[in-house]
Amino acid sequence: MGFGTSIFLIAAGAILAFAVTATVQGLDLVAVGWILMGVGALGLVLSLAHWDTWGGFGTRTRTTIVERDREIV
Repeated sequence: MGFGTSIFLIAAGAILAFAVTATVQGLDLVAVGWILMGVGALGLVLSLAHWDTWGGFGTRTRTTIVERDREIV
């Protein structure tokens, strides 16, 4: 789950939890909203935690096999 999906789930959950006053028989929309916000927040935290594994933007130093072998010896 990426940043966009997480933000979308948080926003949809907040709308259901705080703005919707409709009732549905057999379904608590406020609870569904809180669940969506929780899943979105968890996805956002996991996306931030794994951001560095994506590579991101910027420069990286590349080490060739020869340079790596010279450093070991």
